[in-house]
Amino acid sequence: MKTILLACFIFLNVQAHEKPKQLTKKIINYEKKDFKFNYLDYCDACGCSANGGSMGFGSVVSANFFGVRYINQNYETNDGLYTNSPWLKEKFNTYQLWSKIPINKKIQLSTLIPYHAHRKEVATGQNSIKGLGDITVMGFYTLWNKKKDSIGLSQTIQVGAGLKMPTGTFDETTAGTVNPSFQLGTGSWDYLFSTEYVIKKHGFGWSNLLNYVIKSTNANAYRFGNQLNYNSTCYYLFEKDKMIIAPQIGLAGEVYASNYKHQEKIRNTSGDVLFTKLGAEIAYKEFSVGAFFQTPLHQHLMSDLVKAKNRLSISFNYKL
Repeated sequence: MKTILLACFIFLNVQAHEKPKQLTKKIINYEKKDFKFNYLDYCDACGCSANGGSMGFGSVVSANFFGVRYINQNYETNDGLYTNSPWLKEKFNTYQLWSKIPINKKIQLSTLIPYHAHRKEVATGQNSIKGLGDITVMGFYTLWNKKKDSIGLSQTIQVGAGLKMPTGTFDETTAGTVNPSFQLGTGSWDYLFSTEYVIKKHGFGWSNLLNYVIKSTNANAYRFGNQLNYNSTCYYLFEKDKMIIAPQIGLAGEVYASNYKHQEKIRNTSGDVLFTKLGAEIAYKEFSVGAFFQTPLHQHLMSDLVKAKNRLSISFNYKL
């Protein structure tokens, strides 16, 4: 198990520190325009579409479930205009209805329906927005499911694809004059692809999730950058009677490509962040509760004008 943990940690650190390839298209610097972008276009990081990302789409104690999940994300931002420019706090709260429903033995349907309540500091006080976010629907197919072998090892590979719909409001005025990612939605139809590999032996388990989001251009000619999310979690299942306790530890990361306006690249809108993750799930009969805490290990967001802080997620599920 120590070997697995070490390999997991090394692999994810290498991936998180890889620099994205440079694009040759014209780059826009919005400081030279009539309005100014604050370079905070990490929409999924800030939660304006909050499709789960590196936090995952499922539970280790319930393969199929329906429930609610709360996600809290905190950031500090700086406009970078002066050496003494203040760091302003931004808080993003997302309340999700989420589920993973079996269609048959090999196919599952996952849904994420978010409601956002975001707040940020500004020079004159605070700004806040509330409302429905972008709904995500994904289908998962079990590509390989190997039961216990002679040494008690079982393995599963799932692949998935889905769609994020523009059900959340995208405010063009906000995108052009304030923090562009302070939105309820991206305003675009986005496409998700995911794969998960799980290996188990006795009570130990190691889950690895990788998903990629291809984002399209919205009606305002704005396109948020494509996004790579990864999550690797080690856990142990303590089972007694009808109760399961599953402590978990792992890593979670996100990599963002640059954003575009009118097909031209916006400067300083890419980045990456790597979190360490600690939490647990507890199940009793059909009901379960989970809580996870994430803190950043490494980050380079928007030319370091953005600092990711701690994250918290809490879920309550009913097993199907």
